[in-house]
Amino acid sequence: MDVIVLGGGLMGTAATFFLARRGLKVTLIERNRVGSGATIASFGNIRRTNRHLTQLPLAHRSRAIWGEAERLLGRDVEFRATGHLRLVFEEDALDDMRAYAQAARPWGLELAELGGNELRARFPGLGPGAIGASFSPHDGSGNPRLIAPAFAAAAAALGATIVEEAAVSAIERTPAGFRVTTAKGVFESDRLLNTAGAWGARIAARFGEPVPLSPRGPQMGVTEPLPHRILPVVGIWSREHGMDGYFRQVERGNIVFGGAAERVEVDLDPGHARADPARLPGQLKALVRLLPALADVSIIRTWSGCEGYMADMLPVMGVSSTTPGLFHAFGFSGSGFQVGPGVGDTMAELIATGGTEIPLHDFRIERFQNIGIKG
Repeated sequence: MDVIVLGGGLMGTAATFFLARRGLKVTLIERNRVGSGATIASFGNIRRTNRHLTQLPLAHRSRAIWGEAERLLGRDVEFRATGHLRLVFEEDALDDMRAYAQAARPWGLELAELGGNELRARFPGLGPGAIGASFSPHDGSGNPRLIAPAFAAAAAALGATIVEEAAVSAIERTPAGFRVTTAKGVFESDRLLNTAGAWGARIAARFGEPVPLSPRGPQMGVTEPLPHRILPVVGIWSREHGMDGYFRQVERGNIVFGGAAERVEVDLDPGHARADPARLPGQLKALVRLLPALADVSIIRTWSGCEGYMADMLPVMGVSSTTPGLFHAFGFSGSGFQVGPGVGDTMAELIATGGTEIPLHDFRIERFQNIGIKG
């Protein structure tokens, strides 16, 4: 076996697909079911707006893959390039939006600025008090329930082995590479890719690379169906705490929403994150500012999931600093859905060729070498 991939979320399944596409023999090991962790808890946002600037090359690569996903994977993963709209209500937030747009332009991201009147003319019913907005027309959304299984199935069709419900009990470095002992047997490979999400820090620590990661759960929800009128994903520019709500309307009419609620701490054993109905009123207060029609709808479901948040909100991505043949891609701090396919492609390129054109310097794991970490 050339590579073992640990973790069957979007990044792990995408990496498995792109590794298999490059002709490598790959086994993906997932402790539960493919796509059942942070991926399925995702909002489904495919946005580059307000992403850390050094992540933009990765985000651009990933956006190109999203556009080709149906052709690559042989199934519709409900990617829709409906645009990403972020509303502005305060002058300081308008300054922030303009500063980001200017800073992002050299990195290849063009954001259109809409005035309040243009916003209401193009997107009636949204943010009646907004003074402006940014608009990224080529971004949009995808279906978190479909994308990881689609990558896994396409990888299997290329010869990859997908092992689900296989909790890992031991990971060892051997003279030949790595040995992974699971509930479904022992697997060996030359190289090991850690895409275990919130559990990724535990794997890194086994190899002397502790990192400051906190497992947390966001709160997501979905409403009853409404008339389908809103095409873009909608968010906000704001410095006001607790107002960072966002939503999108699916083609069936339901409004999927998130944000505007503190992410709760999650115990990795067993790793279950639960939504708290008591936090819904605060969420809806923030969302009604963006879409007043939400004041009179019923919420039919809420959910959460276990995500890994880094202390500096930047992921760990690249080669191990201690162990040859070990690679990491985890800790995307609640914003990994859009970049997931690009992460998989970039890690496959790095593992197969020894290099990548995507700059990974800011994401290297050794940036934490001199930080004391408890636990």
